[in-house]
Amino acid sequence: MSRRFAGAVLSLAVFILISAVCSTAQSFRVQCPTSTITHPSTLNNNNAEPAYSGPTSLSLNGSGYMVPTAHVNGAIKCQQVSGGDGYSTMANGVQTFMFSFGPLSGLADIANGQPGTEFPSTFNTTYPGILLPGDPAVTDGAVANTWAAWPTPNPTGAFTYNGAVGLAPDIANLVSIYDIAESGNTVYVQANSPLGVNAGNTVKIAGTGGVPPAGYDGTWTVNAAPYTFPTAGVAGVTNYGFPATFNFTFTIPTATGLADVNESQTATASTGPVLDGHVDPRQIMDVGVMNGSIPAPLVAFDEDDEMFLTLTNVGMIMRPDLFEQHTIHFHGYPNASAVYDGVPDASVAINIGGSFTYYYLAPDAGTYFWHCHITPPEHLQMGMVGQLYVRPRQNRVPSGGNLYTYLGYQNGIGLPAGAVADLRTVCNPAADILCSATMPAINTGASQGLDKLGNPQKYTYNDGDGSTAYDVEYPLQIHGFDPNFHFVGMTFNPEAFADMKDKFFLLNGRSYPDTVTPGPMATQSSDGRMHYSQPMPAIINIPVGGKALLRIADLSVSEYGTLASLGIPMKEVGFMAKLLRDQAGNNQEYYTNSITLGGGESLDVILDASDAGCGFTGCAAAMYPAGSTFYLFTPQLDHLSNDQENFGGMMTEVHICNSVTGGNTYGNTCN
Repeated sequence: MSRRFAGAVLSLAVFILISAVCSTAQSFRVQCPTSTITHPSTLNNNNAEPAYSGPTSLSLNGSGYMVPTAHVNGAIKCQQVSGGDGYSTMANGVQTFMFSFGPLSGLADIANGQPGTEFPSTFNTTYPGILLPGDPAVTDGAVANTWAAWPTPNPTGAFTYNGAVGLAPDIANLVSIYDIAESGNTVYVQANSPLGVNAGNTVKIAGTGGVPPAGYDGTWTVNAAPYTFPTAGVAGVTNYGFPATFNFTFTIPTATGLADVNESQTATASTGPVLDGHVDPRQIMDVGVMNGSIPAPLVAFDEDDEMFLTLTNVGMIMRPDLFEQHTIHFHGYPNASAVYDGVPDASVAINIGGSFTYYYLAPDAGTYFWHCHITPPEHLQMGMVGQLYVRPRQNRVPSGGNLYTYLGYQNGIGLPAGAVADLRTVCNPAADILCSATMPAINTGASQGLDKLGNPQKYTYNDGDGSTAYDVEYPLQIHGFDPNFHFVGMTFNPEAFADMKDKFFLLNGRSYPDTVTPGPMATQSSDGRMHYSQPMPAIINIPVGGKALLRIADLSVSEYGTLASLGIPMKEVGFMAKLLRDQAGNNQEYYTNSITLGGGESLDVILDASDAGCGFTGCAAAMYPAGSTFYLFTPQLDHLSNDQENFGGMMTEVHICNSVTGGNTYGNTCN
């Protein structure tokens, strides 16, 4: 309970800060701070995940909030998505109208099957050109007249931009200067109104009569702002009694004795153009309209992170009669504040032409998912669903570190000298029966090493014994929809919810054989342009002797979904974002050959193609040689056909590879 309380306090502090910023915001705006109360830039780079060597040190500040004082874990992550409409195309050629979310940041990563969640240094960048409707598909070359003519993803490698779409410098603020004077290399400026700068900001001085030594013109770094003159005054500078917010200082290191400039008709001070969340709405509309994808853009971040996710409602060009609001609800995710939960009764809903930034403090690791919570049966059925997962801090244990020891640090056990437990991460089964980081009953001696690809070993959860280790991971979304319901929705007719029944059954928005088509699928929409409507395939590539983590979520409205694996056993390690371990520390994971999920459920299974995963005595590595192909499919025959005789249904291939290059999720290559 204590860690939830601490998270709520920190969330409240950030919410107050965000509210203050938003009070002057325009309708379209994004937020990706480089520093927060929880992740101050003075203590943390925030553009990389630091190694986990122990809990964050916290203390009460003057306002009564717990703030970090040393060793800040995690970082800041940001993402922007659109709420609108689009099309998807099934393997049998049926094109379907959708309500959907689309990417407005991380476009290149999402088109390559990766999460669109970015560090501030990537998110807060502007595109060096003009974004086109349908990007990144248009720039990448997906301009054929039909989706079937789209050959390979990113044939020229032209589009690599992952920043926020539309992000643009703010218009510079300009004020006239009443008096500017220099004393001992320090320049004192008294303006006629506040410029709105702080220490460290850049300011441009013009119209004072020339550059040093004749004048003060130039671009300088502010030393102090606001500035209050000392009681004794400053030698050679007259204090005209302006409020402190009107005053600031800077230094000219190479000039002294500059003349005082007073009541000039031309002297001005201005801020430089800065990226502060303002956007060019034209760019957002060009890219966001008809750019919806199924599933929604992939979201992934790490424990200890702060996540800022902006939803921009661009409207629906196919249904201009609808003024649909949209929200983002992280399903099964323990938000610290209801205002960010996306349920409109207790939160907010975003109107067309507006943006809202959700704030999340990463909770326990696991697989979640997200969707719109406005008329959920309709908006989920129409495609407003997506994948979300949180990676464990155990991934960041230093090389050679004992996993049991570091999980103990997380839980306040055996801490290094001088370290204090972080109540946000402590798992005490006696006080919190829901915590997922229970100490294992046995210390197996497992330590952090390298996976089959030569990268630092990754884990599904903070297990402390290495039982959830894997080499490659693949988010796999089970989804179904009723094409008749979609057609009725597109033709301005009342939707018959009572008759709604899923007939198309999908993995990551595709049905077989499109599930094994590499790269993103582009669909020509009613605007005449190609859009990456289905960015993620479902091909599972496993290195020889390796393990693949499948993060499976079912977001169907009306049907259960079953997946079976022939040949490679499934090891289920987590369910509903919780490690399968009892509160005494005993592992409850088990091997199976099929799983069944209902709508709103998620689980984590490892396809174990290692020697240990062969499943019977005498099994040899030859069971899974390189070049082998296995199948992951549904044994529900009506879910294999999409209610027709042609292609379709929930099935994909599992490939055993000599090696896997190009990433540990979709977009990689089997060698």
